[in-house]
Amino acid sequence: MYGPSGPFAFMPLATLDRTPPPFFKQGPSAFTRLLFFSALAILLMVADARWKMTQPLRAAAATLLQPVQSVLLAPVRAWEMAGHYLAGVEEARALQARSQQQLAQQAERVTRMVQLERENARLRELLGLRPRIEVGTLAAEVLYDAPDPYTRKVVIDQGRRHGVTLGAPVIDERGVLGQVTRVYPVTAEVTLVTDKDAAVPVVNVRTQHRGVAYGLPQSGGMELRFMAGNADVQAGDELQTSGLDGIYPAGVPVAKVVRVDRRADSAFARITLQPLAQPDSSRHVLLLQPLSAGLPPRPESEAADPAAEAVSVSRSQP
Repeated sequence: MYGPSGPFAFMPLATLDRTPPPFFKQGPSAFTRLLFFSALAILLMVADARWKMTQPLRAAAATLLQPVQSVLLAPVRAWEMAGHYLAGVEEARALQARSQQQLAQQAERVTRMVQLERENARLRELLGLRPRIEVGTLAAEVLYDAPDPYTRKVVIDQGRRHGVTLGAPVIDERGVLGQVTRVYPVTAEVTLVTDKDAAVPVVNVRTQHRGVAYGLPQSGGMELRFMAGNADVQAGDELQTSGLDGIYPAGVPVAKVVRVDRRADSAFARITLQPLAQPDSSRHVLLLQPLSAGLPPRPESEAADPAAEAVSVSRSQP
């Protein structure tokens, strides 16, 4: 035997490793834990989707975290509100500047219109002409289309009780929409300008040539008939009421020329028009008093003339 310094020397007891071997101290492997937690997650997801097991827990967590979320989102909301406020101020300033510019332009137009009206009144007085007729108006709303599928008519919510008269012109914000052809106690029927029986006396704003525009229900447009093949009509010309029929007041927009077909085999040109009003989408309309209501009474000799009476009746019919 060797001494304490030999190969078989005794080691102190405090230096001995008393921990268990690795086989006993380590838990499940990483792969086992992955499988366990994956299965648990899938089980929880299926249970939550099928039986709403985590719904109370989710609601409680949302309730507890709501004040925290509000506090954390307060700076973001304040920043967004500040941005919206600054953008609103800039937009308001731009709108104010644009409104002031439009107001100045409208004031200039109103001034010129007043001057033109005064000049027109002086000229009429100088020439001995009667004053221009002022027609009454009545607002109405379109209720529904007429049940007849072969016509273009609508029914409005104003009738005889409200002062609607037969033959009254109907307009919208863009132009002539039609004419009242039937009057009931609380409603009235309006024949649109695109109906096959509709006819509106018009005048070309550019050339001052007069004509008659008829409805084309198949295409939803209108047609200017009986115009010579060499007539001065171009695409883009605007047509307004002439005021010569005793029904429509003069100067109301009616349609715009979209196509002119000049054929060698016909003495008349085929002129297609697009109504300026919106017959299919107008909801609120304005009824005008027929122009004949403001005209002076006819002389007795003309009233006794059967031919003049027939012409008057034909004009009053839609």
